[in-house]
Amino acid sequence: MKLTDMAIRRAKPKEKAYTLADGGGLSLLIDVNGSKGWRFRYQFAGKTKMLSLGVYPVVTLTDARAKRDEAKKLIAGGINPSDVRKAQKQELENRHENTFEGIAREWYSKRIDRWSASYAEEMMETFEKDVFPLIGSRPIADIKPMELMAVLSRLNDRGATEKLRKVRQRCGEVWRYAIVTGRAEYNPAPDLVSAFAPHKKTHYAFLKVDEIPEFCKALNTYTGSFLVKMAMRLQMITGVRPGELRKAEWSEINFDNRTWEIPVEKMKMRRPHIVPLSLQAMNILEQLQPISGQGQFVFPGRIKSSQSMSEMALNVLIRRIGYAGRVTGHGFRHTMSTILHEQGYNTAWIETQLAHVDKNSIRGTYNHAQYIDGRREMLQWYADYIDALENGDNIVHGNFKRA
Repeated sequence: MKLTDMAIRRAKPKEKAYTLADGGGLSLLIDVNGSKGWRFRYQFAGKTKMLSLGVYPVVTLTDARAKRDEAKKLIAGGINPSDVRKAQKQELENRHENTFEGIAREWYSKRIDRWSASYAEEMMETFEKDVFPLIGSRPIADIKPMELMAVLSRLNDRGATEKLRKVRQRCGEVWRYAIVTGRAEYNPAPDLVSAFAPHKKTHYAFLKVDEIPEFCKALNTYTGSFLVKMAMRLQMITGVRPGELRKAEWSEINFDNRTWEIPVEKMKMRRPHIVPLSLQAMNILEQLQPISGQGQFVFPGRIKSSQSMSEMALNVLIRRIGYAGRVTGHGFRHTMSTILHEQGYNTAWIETQLAHVDKNSIRGTYNHAQYIDGRREMLQWYADYIDALENGDNIVHGNFKRA
């Protein structure tokens, strides 16, 4: 006799579990604790198998019969319903395990060796601050374009259009990785390229030659950290990137050869970089040795000496001496490039010193051994030139156009 809802509701637990048959392999197991579970018994490949169909009353009698009939159709087609159930369960587990954050971190770990330490650090900070809080816990295969657009919209609303571009690009790379590893089928990032106004590239604020003397006077009035003040001085006469400067380590300084050897992992272009040190640069480092020479970093952090100087340290100095918006750390690289080009120095020397790589010219050769002597002479002239501007001395010009 087929079951009815009335009969199921009236079924009470006994000392031992028992079943109520409905027909066609469907039955209801009444457990000793009073729970009632649907089961489907069937034959497949000559063996008797059992498939759980859910718990009553969450799964009604009508639902259970429909599930039994669906299972029978699979069997008729030569498919084991238990295998289908296992595959569905595995897919569900995978969707919950394969979150955007999990896959992003996996992608990141496989590529971190290709990036400089500062670039890798900045990238993960951006993910953790601007992306993971919104979509990090979501299965990557389930994330819709509007969800990613919400992430980007927050950046757009605060005017961070360049960061928006980078986040969209990096998220797109994570999705591409998920696709090739079989955990996503669609990448929403490219479709959002036209959703926001393009970033208008702005150049870093920089000083012109006639502005350098006044800047130096203002710098001399700074009464804050001596380390930060010397960092600014070294920034002005070496042309390194601010991140490379902040993370300089004493182990990288060769006092005998008067060179600073920046390892590949710290360089934006992923190439080791040798910086010849002028006499002025050496003097700065010698002044700093008694202060930070016992530690790892030339410019240690104010709170934790085991960490490098904060990214904001130089910006705070610039603001306090009244030059906010008028110059940046990167701007000193532009100033150096402009002055050295105007003085006729070899372009390859200049671009090598700035650690630029131009794939379409000789500058792409990036041959430190070839240019080290020329760059040393060039940087000594430049440091002397900055001193002369600061002191109001007569500037000595010469023929610096060399092969």
